[in-house]
Amino acid sequence: MARMTLEELVSQLRNAWGDALRAVVLYGSAAAGEHIRARSDYNVLVIADTITPQHLRAAGAVASAWGESGNPPPLTLTTSEWRASADIFPMEYADILERHKVLHGQPPFEGISVSRHDLRLELEEQAMGKVLRLRQGIMAAHGDGRLQLELLEVSLSTVMVIFRAVSRLHESTPSTDNETLSREVARLADIPAEPFVRVVRHVRGEEKIGRSEAQTVLEGYLSGMERLVAHLDRFSDV
Repeated sequence: MARMTLEELVSQLRNAWGDALRAVVLYGSAAAGEHIRARSDYNVLVIADTITPQHLRAAGAVASAWGESGNPPPLTLTTSEWRASADIFPMEYADILERHKVLHGQPPFEGISVSRHDLRLELEEQAMGKVLRLRQGIMAAHGDGRLQLELLEVSLSTVMVIFRAVSRLHESTPSTDNETLSREVARLADIPAEPFVRVVRHVRGEEKIGRSEAQTVLEGYLSGMERLVAHLDRFSDV
C-alpha cells in the first residue's frame, strides 16, 4: 500500500476542514532533518477556527489513512486553544516553535512563548513518567533480549523530546542531531552519555546492539534517566 504523502495529507485536510482550517504544521524530527525512514513518524499540528463533530468525522477518514502510513493522528486545536495552552504543554510548544515547517496557512507562532518555570515542571513530570514506564517495561521483558531491545527502540523518541527540553531549560539550543544532543545533555545534567548514544546509533542502523548486550545497555539507560530526574528535582528555574 502506498504511503500518504504530506502533500496528499494537506489536500485532504483542506477538504475536510474547509474554511475553518487555519494552519497545518509539520513538527518534530521530520521538520528538523532527524527523521529515520520506517522508524520515525510524521507529527502534524492542525489549527482550525472551530472544531465541530462534523469536522471530526470528516477529518477521521483522513486520520485513518494517515495512520495506515504509520503516523499518529494530527494534533488538532482551535485557534483560541493554541494561543492559550503554552503553559499546559510547554515541552510540546517549545519543540513545535523550534522545529517546524508550515505546510498550509499562516505561521501561527506570533506572541507564543514558553515559560521556563512551566517547562521545568512538565519536564520533571515527563522524565519521571518515562522512568516508571521503563521500569514496567523491564519487568515485562523479564530478561528477554528481543523485548529489551524493543523497549529501547520505542522509548528513544520520547527520551529525545525530554533531552531537547533539558537543553532549553539550561538556556541552550538543542542540537538537531540526537547523538550530539545526548552528549550535550549528559554534560549539562551530569549523567552518562554512552547508553543513550548506543541507542541512537542502534536505531539509526549504524551500530546495532546485540541481544546479549541489551540488558546492560538498558540498565545504563534507566540509570541515566533516574539521575536526570534527580537533577531536575534540584534544578532552580529562578
